[in-house]
Amino acid sequence: MPRHDRPRPVPPGRTSGPRVGRPAALAAAGVALLALALAGCSAAGGPGAEPRALPAAPASAADAADAADAGATGAPPGDDAGAPPLDDGLDGVDADLAARYRDARAAADAEGVELRVTSGRRTAEEQQRLVDDAVAKHGVPEAYRWVLPPESSAHVQGLAVDVGPTEGAYWLAEHGIDFGLCQTYANEVWHFEKLPDGADTCPEQHPDSSWGW
Repeated sequence: MPRHDRPRPVPPGRTSGPRVGRPAALAAAGVALLALALAGCSAAGGPGAEPRALPAAPASAADAADAADAGATGAPPGDDAGAPPLDDGLDGVDADLAARYRDARAAADAEGVELRVTSGRRTAEEQQRLVDDAVAKHGVPEAYRWVLPPESSAHVQGLAVDVGPTEGAYWLAEHGIDFGLCQTYANEVWHFEKLPDGADTCPEQHPDSSWGW
Protein backbone atom coordinates (compact mmCIF):
# COMPACT_ATOMS: atom_id res chain seq x y z
CA MET A 1 0.00 0.00 0.00
CA PRO A 2 1.45 3.44 -0.86
CA ARG A 3 2.36 5.73 2.04
CA HIS A 4 -0.26 8.39 1.24
CA ASP A 5 -3.08 5.80 1.49
CA ARG A 6 -2.08 4.56 4.90
CA PRO A 7 -4.15 5.89 7.89
CA ARG A 8 -2.15 8.10 10.17
CA PRO A 9 -1.74 6.83 13.72
CA VAL A 10 -3.66 8.78 16.34
CA PRO A 11 -1.59 9.83 19.35
CA PRO A 12 -2.73 8.57 22.75
CA GLY A 13 -5.40 10.80 24.38
CA ARG A 14 -6.50 12.30 21.05
CA THR A 15 -9.66 11.62 18.98
CA SER A 16 -9.69 11.42 15.27
CA GLY A 17 -12.14 14.43 14.92
CA PRO A 18 -11.16 18.07 14.53
CA ARG A 19 -9.80 19.70 17.65
CA VAL A 20 -11.66 22.63 19.21
CA GLY A 21 -9.47 24.94 21.17
CA ARG A 22 -10.38 25.67 24.83
CA PRO A 23 -10.78 29.46 24.31
CA ALA A 24 -13.16 28.88 21.38
CA ALA A 25 -15.28 26.42 23.38
CA LEU A 26 -15.57 28.84 26.31
CA ALA A 27 -16.59 31.65 23.96
CA ALA A 28 -19.32 29.52 22.42
CA ALA A 29 -20.68 28.60 25.84
CA GLY A 30 -20.69 32.29 26.84
CA VAL A 31 -22.67 33.24 23.72
CA ALA A 32 -25.26 30.54 24.50
CA LEU A 33 -25.66 31.74 28.11
CA LEU A 34 -26.02 35.35 26.96
CA ALA A 35 -28.73 34.34 24.48
CA LEU A 36 -30.63 32.52 27.23
CA ALA A 37 -30.37 35.52 29.56
CA LEU A 38 -31.70 37.91 26.92
CA ALA A 39 -34.55 35.55 26.16
CA GLY A 40 -35.42 35.42 29.86
CA CYS A 41 -35.45 39.24 30.19
CA SER A 42 -37.72 39.58 27.18
CA ALA A 43 -40.21 37.06 28.59
CA ALA A 44 -40.28 38.85 31.95
CA GLY A 45 -40.98 42.24 30.43
CA GLY A 46 -37.39 43.46 30.33
CA PRO A 47 -35.65 45.45 27.59
CA GLY A 48 -37.08 44.67 24.19
CA ALA A 49 -40.30 43.15 25.55
CA GLU A 50 -43.72 44.20 24.36
CA PRO A 51 -45.48 46.52 26.90
CA ARG A 52 -48.06 44.67 29.00
CA ALA A 53 -51.63 45.90 29.24
CA LEU A 54 -52.68 46.84 32.76
CA PRO A 55 -55.56 44.87 34.22
CA ALA A 56 -58.91 46.60 34.07
CA ALA A 57 -59.73 48.47 37.28
CA PRO A 58 -62.61 46.88 39.20
CA ALA A 59 -65.82 48.84 39.65
CA SER A 60 -65.74 50.95 42.77
CA ALA A 61 -67.63 49.93 45.88
CA ALA A 62 -69.80 53.02 45.44
CA ASP A 63 -70.76 51.90 41.94
CA ALA A 64 -71.60 48.37 43.18
CA ALA A 65 -73.70 49.78 46.01
CA ASP A 66 -75.60 52.02 43.58
CA ALA A 67 -76.41 49.05 41.36
CA ALA A 68 -77.54 46.95 44.30
CA ASP A 69 -79.69 49.74 45.71
CA ALA A 70 -81.31 50.37 42.35
CA GLY A 71 -82.21 46.72 42.05
CA ALA A 72 -83.43 46.36 45.63
CA THR A 73 -85.44 49.51 46.19
CA GLY A 74 -85.20 51.86 43.23
CA ALA A 75 -87.61 54.77 43.13
CA PRO A 76 -90.94 54.92 44.93
CA PRO A 77 -93.50 52.73 43.16
CA GLY A 78 -94.83 54.65 40.18
CA ASP A 79 -92.34 57.52 40.67
CA ASP A 80 -90.07 58.23 37.72
CA ALA A 81 -87.10 59.26 39.88
CA GLY A 82 -84.64 58.52 37.09
CA ALA A 83 -86.04 61.18 34.76
CA PRO A 84 -83.96 64.33 34.25
CA PRO A 85 -85.29 67.22 36.33
CA LEU A 86 -86.80 70.29 34.69
CA ASP A 87 -84.43 73.22 35.28
CA ASP A 88 -83.15 72.48 38.77
CA GLY A 89 -86.33 70.63 39.78
CA LEU A 90 -87.36 73.31 42.27
CA ASP A 91 -90.23 74.99 40.42
CA GLY A 92 -93.07 75.55 42.87
CA VAL A 93 -91.04 74.30 45.85
CA ASP A 94 -91.16 76.34 49.07
CA ALA A 95 -88.58 79.14 48.75
CA ASP A 96 -86.88 78.37 52.05
CA LEU A 97 -86.65 74.66 51.23
CA ALA A 98 -85.23 75.50 47.79
CA ALA A 99 -82.58 77.79 49.31
CA ARG A 100 -81.52 75.14 51.82
CA TYR A 101 -81.28 72.53 49.09
CA ARG A 102 -79.19 74.78 46.84
CA ASP A 103 -76.73 75.39 49.68
CA ALA A 104 -76.46 71.64 50.23
CA ARG A 105 -75.99 71.00 46.52
CA ALA A 106 -73.14 73.54 46.36
CA ALA A 107 -71.41 71.82 49.30
CA ALA A 108 -71.86 68.38 47.73
CA ASP A 109 -70.48 69.66 44.44
CA ALA A 110 -67.41 71.01 46.25
CA GLU A 111 -66.79 67.46 47.50
CA GLY A 112 -67.26 65.97 44.05
CA VAL A 113 -70.66 64.45 44.86
CA GLU A 114 -73.50 64.78 42.36
CA LEU A 115 -76.77 65.93 43.92
CA ARG A 116 -79.92 66.71 41.94
CA VAL A 117 -83.65 66.93 42.45
CA THR A 118 -85.51 64.03 40.86
CA SER A 119 -88.98 65.11 42.04
CA GLY A 120 -90.11 68.38 43.59
CA ARG A 121 -93.58 69.88 43.78
CA ARG A 122 -96.41 67.79 42.31
CA THR A 123 -99.97 68.64 41.53
CA ALA A 124 -102.75 66.74 43.27
CA GLU A 125 -103.49 65.02 39.96
CA GLU A 126 -99.89 63.90 39.57
CA GLN A 127 -99.82 62.57 43.10
CA GLN A 128 -103.07 60.68 42.62
CA ARG A 129 -101.69 59.12 39.46
CA LEU A 130 -98.68 57.88 41.45
CA VAL A 131 -101.05 56.38 44.01
CA ASP A 132 -103.11 54.65 41.33
CA ASP A 133 -100.02 53.30 39.59
CA ALA A 134 -98.54 52.01 42.85
CA VAL A 135 -101.75 50.29 43.87
CA ALA A 136 -102.10 48.69 40.42
CA LYS A 137 -98.50 47.48 40.49
CA HIS A 138 -98.02 46.51 44.14
CA GLY A 139 -101.47 46.26 45.66
CA VAL A 140 -102.61 47.38 49.08
CA PRO A 141 -101.13 47.82 51.65
CA GLU A 142 -97.65 47.61 50.04
CA ALA A 143 -98.31 50.64 47.84
CA TYR A 144 -99.16 52.74 50.89
CA ARG A 145 -95.62 52.26 52.21
CA TRP A 146 -94.22 54.29 49.31
CA VAL A 147 -96.72 56.96 48.32
CA LEU A 148 -99.19 59.22 50.12
CA PRO A 149 -102.60 60.44 48.99
CA PRO A 150 -102.64 64.02 47.62
CA GLU A 151 -104.13 65.48 50.82
CA SER A 152 -101.22 64.12 52.92
CA SER A 153 -98.31 64.53 50.51
CA ALA A 154 -95.63 67.10 51.29
CA HIS A 155 -94.78 67.10 47.58
CA VAL A 156 -98.21 68.51 46.75
CA GLN A 157 -97.61 71.27 49.29
CA GLY A 158 -94.18 72.02 47.80
CA LEU A 159 -92.53 71.03 51.08
CA ALA A 160 -90.47 68.02 49.96
CA VAL A 161 -87.84 67.10 47.41
CA ASP A 162 -86.63 63.72 46.24
CA VAL A 163 -82.94 63.66 45.34
CA GLY A 164 -80.51 61.44 43.50
CA PRO A 165 -78.39 59.67 42.50
CA THR A 166 -77.92 57.17 45.32
CA GLU A 167 -74.51 58.50 46.37
CA GLY A 168 -75.91 62.03 46.52
CA ALA A 169 -78.92 60.90 48.56
CA TYR A 170 -76.69 59.20 51.11
CA TRP A 171 -74.46 62.27 51.25
CA LEU A 172 -77.49 64.45 52.02
CA ALA A 173 -78.75 61.95 54.61
CA GLU A 174 -75.41 62.41 56.40
CA HIS A 175 -75.00 66.17 55.96
CA GLY A 176 -78.56 67.44 55.52
CA ILE A 177 -78.91 68.59 59.13
CA ASP A 178 -76.13 71.13 58.47
CA PHE A 179 -78.42 72.76 55.92
CA GLY A 180 -81.73 72.33 57.72
CA LEU A 181 -82.83 69.28 55.72
CA CYS A 182 -84.08 65.96 57.11
CA GLN A 183 -84.68 62.52 55.66
CA THR A 184 -88.33 61.91 56.52
CA TYR A 185 -88.83 58.18 55.88
CA ALA A 186 -86.51 55.34 56.88
CA ASN A 187 -87.29 53.46 53.67
CA GLU A 188 -86.80 56.48 51.37
CA VAL A 189 -83.22 57.75 51.46
CA TRP A 190 -84.14 60.16 48.65
CA HIS A 191 -87.00 62.08 50.37
CA PHE A 192 -86.14 65.27 52.30
CA GLU A 193 -88.16 67.94 54.06
CA LYS A 194 -87.23 71.01 56.10
CA LEU A 195 -85.95 70.83 59.65
CA PRO A 196 -88.85 72.12 61.77
CA ASP A 197 -88.52 75.73 62.91
CA GLY A 198 -86.69 76.02 66.23
CA ALA A 199 -85.40 72.42 66.12
CA ASP A 200 -81.72 71.53 66.12
CA THR A 201 -82.15 67.83 65.42
CA CYS A 202 -84.25 66.03 62.84
CA PRO A 203 -87.48 64.38 64.03
CA GLU A 204 -87.57 60.60 64.30
CA GLN A 205 -88.10 59.12 60.87
CA HIS A 206 -91.34 57.40 59.94
CA PRO A 207 -90.72 53.75 58.98
CA ASP A 208 -92.59 54.44 55.72
CA SER A 209 -95.43 56.58 54.37
CA SER A 210 -98.25 54.32 55.56
CA TRP A 211 -98.73 56.62 58.56
CA GLY A 212 -100.50 59.14 56.29
CA TRP A 213 -103.32 56.86 55.16
